[in-house]
Amino acid sequence: MKRLLLLATLAFFAIALPAGAQMVSTLPVPGITIYPGDPITDEMLTDRRFRLTRASLEAVVAGREMLVGKVARRTLLPGQPITINAVENPQLVRRGVPVRLVFTEGGLTIITYAEPMQSGSAGEVIRVRNTESGTIIVGVVQADGSIVVGKS
Repeated sequence: MKRLLLLATLAFFAIALPAGAQMVSTLPVPGITIYPGDPITDEMLTDRRFRLTRASLEAVVAGREMLVGKVARRTLLPGQPITINAVENPQLVRRGVPVRLVFTEGGLTIITYAEPMQSGSAGEVIRVRNTESGTIIVGVVQADGSIVVGKS
């Protein structure tokens, strides 16, 4: 809900501002150097004011809630705005590392292990290979790192 409100606010400013106009905005920025793979915490962030154009406002993260709990994809330097593509959700499943595969349909539950064909975050749909049969299956990554396939 917060993300939707933030996007609506950004959309309002994008419509209200002429193409070359600048506005002053307070953005969360790293207070320290954050390296790729580091989880981002609120303590790592500080606020800084910037003059931004409409295009640059759309390219950067505008709120702390969009950063906390994410993982840096590249090095984030202190005091610099963070671009949207510089962070990602934590990867709960890594390609090639066996995971628990749960099939549920009706009252039947089957649990086995599978090898992910790609890495994934909670809620992502990924392909996994059943290590016993070699069959490729599509499932959803769960918050506990397991993969759910079939109907719930």
